[in-house]
Amino acid sequence: MTLAKPGQSHGHAGRAVAGAPTIVDPRWFVFLQVSASGSLSRAAAALDMPQSMVSRHIAQLEQQCGERLFRRTGRGVILTEFGEQMLPRVTRLAAEADALADDIRSARGQPAGEVLLGLLPSAVNHYAGPLFAAVRAQLPAVRLHLTEAASAQLEEHLREGRLDMAVVLKEDEASIGDCHVLARVPLHLVGPRGDAVVANGDVPLAALTGLPLVVPGRPHLLRARLDRLASEHGVALQAAVEVDSVRLQYEVVAAGGGYAIASVLPGKLDARLASSRIVDPVLERFVVLADSPRRPQTRATRAVRRLVSAVADALEASHRIST
Repeated sequence: MTLAKPGQSHGHAGRAVAGAPTIVDPRWFVFLQVSASGSLSRAAAALDMPQSMVSRHIAQLEQQCGERLFRRTGRGVILTEFGEQMLPRVTRLAAEADALADDIRSARGQPAGEVLLGLLPSAVNHYAGPLFAAVRAQLPAVRLHLTEAASAQLEEHLREGRLDMAVVLKEDEASIGDCHVLARVPLHLVGPRGDAVVANGDVPLAALTGLPLVVPGRPHLLRARLDRLASEHGVALQAAVEVDSVRLQYEVVAAGGGYAIASVLPGKLDARLASSRIVDPVLERFVVLADSPRRPQTRATRAVRRLVSAVADALEASHRIST
């Protein structure tokens, strides 16, 4: 956030920068975070401030308004009718205030401020170093804050406004929406090195019938896609072991527990393993850059977005050369 913060925070209530103007009472950003989180404790975690401080800010706003903003439930808090009326107006005001503060801070033509970017574990090795170096060289007034998490968790952080943008996975083109596609990665069948099933470059989807598979548990998006494909193509997929982490799947496969289905980049597979691309049909996943619907775009976020795309293009070019 480009406004003064009510407490130490990397959340929506307080990406403060020295000298940035306080355009809106920062407590209203706490209100927005509590509304998005549905819980004082989750909002406190997102804002990196004590829950007591979150409660105090909300109580002060309610006292000033003369109306309750939230109602407590067994699972957290929900907006009152008055809070529902305030939410869209405060959201618009916060976005306008952020944009104005960003323009003021960047008046000299150099993007400035903090940008919160989430990365998939599989993307860390490819993006973190080159992106950090590019931001340091080209955007000296931008502070890059990186977070690593699984795709589903990153999506949740985006919805809650805890990140500006994130590199996440989409299972099919229909789910991409407005996201920017960074790469298309085919799904592979992964098995122990030397195993006959993965000895060739490609393996038909039908050949997976009856194989012991090491797959994520439901309701994982990849598992849902595999279930749908099995039904559409008449393939009997056998889930021998359910493991959500790709790293753990690989360990189970290396120990002889079955075969994993995962996105595999050229030359990046564990030396104990081998893989074959799944064909008939070819199955692709999409690595995309997704934006938070709850955070405004600033000159800094737009500049970092361009650099993420440039890093992705360089990676794609290097993969084409290596293959």
